[in-house]
Amino acid sequence: MQGFIGELIGTFVLVLLGDGVVAGVSLNKSKAQDTGWLLITLGWGLAVTMGVYTSGFLSDAHLNPAITIAFAINGTFPWAEVIPYIAGQMIGAFLGAVVVWLNYFKHFEATPDPEAILGTFATGPAIRSTGWNLLSEIVGTAILAMGVMAMGPNNIVDGVGPIVVGIIVTSIGMSLGGTTGYAINPARDLGPRIAHQILPIANKGDSDWGYAWIPIVGPIIGATIAAVLYIMVL
Repeated sequence: MQGFIGELIGTFVLVLLGDGVVAGVSLNKSKAQDTGWLLITLGWGLAVTMGVYTSGFLSDAHLNPAITIAFAINGTFPWAEVIPYIAGQMIGAFLGAVVVWLNYFKHFEATPDPEAILGTFATGPAIRSTGWNLLSEIVGTAILAMGVMAMGPNNIVDGVGPIVVGIIVTSIGMSLGGTTGYAINPARDLGPRIAHQILPIANKGDSDWGYAWIPIVGPIIGATIAAVLYIMVL
């Protein structure tokens, strides 16, 4: 139960601050409107850092089903804890998106662009191409998982560990994220996408469920590849 609560809290903070920076940049009449991709990538990196710091005393602060699965595959995390961790991550991501909606409520009303609204919650491709979009998510998540596993599960939550994880995410966003918006985390995309689907958001359009499997499957494949490589070099 402690791990479940920790993952819920940490992923809630991650999505609240991560989707929050996208909302600030994308929604009309926000003071941060049109400040651009650099702010989004920095904001997401800091969101991950804060998520790890706020949950590390309760759980291993994975905050990402792909990372949880990777640690289970490489033998440093018990498979029995995978489902509770992922459940906490999904619930936290959903709740974080709900609070972003409440925080920017009037700005959603002032934004007539349904694509900008969906982009506040979930990722989408710059150029829609299933195979290449999937590859982007695989590559980005493999880099994330390799970096996190190299630190070891205990070092993620200690000292400067959360800052290092945030730097890795920022680097991925700046270098590789321009293709798909770099979900690199199934919960980060799916939880907010569900929130987008069910919340009475002003001016929203379709939740793009036809694309939604890519930011789920891609990160899991990428993290699995990283875990196998980790085992091979031990």
